[in-house]
Amino acid sequence: MTTIPLGGPPARPGRSRGAGRSRLLYEEVIDRIERLIVEQDLGAGDKLPSQEELSRLSGVSLITVRRALEELERAGRLRRHQGLGTFLAGPKILSDLGLSGGLGEALGEAVESDDVGTRLLSVTRCRPSADLARALQIAERDLVWRVHRQRLIAEKPMILETATIPVALATDLDMVYRGGSLYATLAESYGLDDDYEEQFLDVVHPDPESRSLLRLRSRDLIVRIRGITRHTSGVPFDVFDQQYPAAEFAFVIAGRADRRLHHGDLIRDWSATPVDPSAPAERAPRGRTGRATRLRPE
Repeated sequence: MTTIPLGGPPARPGRSRGAGRSRLLYEEVIDRIERLIVEQDLGAGDKLPSQEELSRLSGVSLITVRRALEELERAGRLRRHQGLGTFLAGPKILSDLGLSGGLGEALGEAVESDDVGTRLLSVTRCRPSADLARALQIAERDLVWRVHRQRLIAEKPMILETATIPVALATDLDMVYRGGSLYATLAESYGLDDDYEEQFLDVVHPDPESRSLLRLRSRDLIVRIRGITRHTSGVPFDVFDQQYPAAEFAFVIAGRADRRLHHGDLIRDWSATPVDPSAPAERAPRGRTGRATRLRPE
């Protein structure tokens, strides 16, 4: 691990005139750090001097240094770790949201497929909210499975996923699915092959549970992707929620003119309430293959 020395003369207090406006002191500190990164060919994991040293060598206050570091961290250039220091960040993981297949395929060459893993947190039978039932084209009285998972990259929790699947389409999912590729299980056991997805993306603060599971700080943001997956027949069989640390990921998004997306009001309330596990499960008609056969648009 390399420590970045801070070279050059200390900056003078006050503002310096840029093109058309005054430059703030924290911007001077940002420029100085960026020059050092380029001049010394620094890479991910290299450590910056302490805030006190940056303050002394730059001739600015600790408040100014902290502001500069906050801006660089917000831009994804740095990572600050309590008790360890500030480090130069690596490139973001690029995820292709339009690519079918497992997470390993979506992350492409940036991540080795062997480094991608799944930790199954729970499979729970629930009663859907009105909006969730409408998105899945089922009745509010129908039950759904809520599958909660952590996706791991190099054994580090990096993504949280919640999949919501009608019980009638995958009656014994809690017995069949034990981790790994959920969509492979749905296709092999129930004939639920995914054809296309409709996705909604926003950037929000995580709730306390998500923050803990992703090991985030209170000020960290997540990219939340919610969407609907449809079978080749057009029937929706999964409503999903995926949460990515915003500082760690970038996304590739491609659209098609022949797809008509749902209106945004469908994602107002995609909650579900757990039901008594002793209640009888719903059963769907099955053919000779043992796969669910109720796959036609309503």
